[in-house]
Amino acid sequence: MKKTILITGASSGIGKATALHFNDNGWNVIATMRSPEKETELHALDNVLVTRLDVLDLDSIQKAIEEGIQKFGKIDALVNNAGYGAYGPLESFPRENIVRQFNTNVIGLLDVTKAITPHFRENKNGILVNISSIGGKMTFALGSLYHGTKFAVEGISESLHYEMSQIGVKVKIVEPGMIATDFGGRSFDFQAGTIQEYQPIIEALMKQWQNPDLTTSPAQLVAEVIYTAVTDNSDQLRYRAGDDAHFLLDSRKKMSDDEFFTMMKNQMA
Repeated sequence: MKKTILITGASSGIGKATALHFNDNGWNVIATMRSPEKETELHALDNVLVTRLDVLDLDSIQKAIEEGIQKFGKIDALVNNAGYGAYGPLESFPRENIVRQFNTNVIGLLDVTKAITPHFRENKNGILVNISSIGGKMTFALGSLYHGTKFAVEGISESLHYEMSQIGVKVKIVEPGMIATDFGGRSFDFQAGTIQEYQPIIEALMKQWQNPDLTTSPAQLVAEVIYTAVTDNSDQLRYRAGDDAHFLLDSRKKMSDDEFFTMMKNQMA
């Protein structure tokens, strides 16, 4: 019997690459997104259900899960991928943007997880994959909101792995580095503001991100790591994706705070 995976944020980037990769490997895929009517490629594939799920809309979460179960009979794995990045000086962010960042990346992830857990518990198995980031273990300048959400995802996932093991569910965290997706486009909320004191660090960060030598990995690489996490039958919790993820996370672990901060500041100089 084919296994089934539900993926949030599957309209582009890591989510879409993951949907295609699992479909290529014989899985049923519930590819969810806020605007499924705009999707064309996934609609054309066999054994793929494209349906609406907005992590800020509880009704859409429940309906997507129910529709997936009705079509495929069972859901074996969930990938909490939906999210975006808010960057800029905290002082420049309207409160509604702050709330939206945490509602999307943290509360939405919790709501989707909570909604599918009774199904996993009833079946006494399941795999929960939460997409974190190297930004859940270390930080870049101006990312207090984004990093705050990803640090939260790390803590939530690590704690959940204890209780989920009681109902037969494995919890996995995938930590991508810099990925060549539209994170810098519609999945990016940058608020530079007009406060002069912050402009030098904003300019330094923009220069760093626009460096043509900046290492990025394709979304397909992350999809392959997610597939490994779902199918390796291990109790491993964390999986890295990308050469830069290995370098930066290893460096963060080995260095003192002062050493790591100096390295990061030198890169922006």
